[in-house]
Amino acid sequence: MARSKQWKSERDKRDGGGFVAIPLTVLNSVAFRQASPHAKALLMDLVAQLRAENNGDLAACWRFMKDRGWQSQTTLLKAKRELIERGLIVETRMGARPNKASLYAVTWRALDHCDGKLEIGSQSFPRGAYRLLDPLPAMKPKP
Repeated sequence: MARSKQWKSERDKRDGGGFVAIPLTVLNSVAFRQASPHAKALLMDLVAQLRAENNGDLAACWRFMKDRGWQSQTTLLKAKRELIERGLIVETRMGARPNKASLYAVTWRALDHCDGKLEIGSQSFPRGAYRLLDPLPAMKPKP
């Protein structure tokens, strides 16, 4: 069956701008499915910042997130904590006063170096941590 020539490329099939790719293994994981709506909203706000080489340099500070529609610092903090506990994100740099924001990375992608901004290395990065909440597959008995 021949492909339709109506669309010249994949880019012509969608509205302009970038897009977010979240693997189905993440969307189907227990960590994501059982997350609160606020945690899922924060994850989308973090993933919207992802580019080719900046996983680890994602910001969720109040000043930035307020412009994205967040209305409560407490809710934002709870959502960050939940995403970390569920293994969907990891803190790559701890913030400090007066103006050093905490940075985060999603755990389904490899950690990028981000020009030495990070306090975590590739070897200690918990890639795939969101899978830890998934049940183990059933063992099949040997014949």
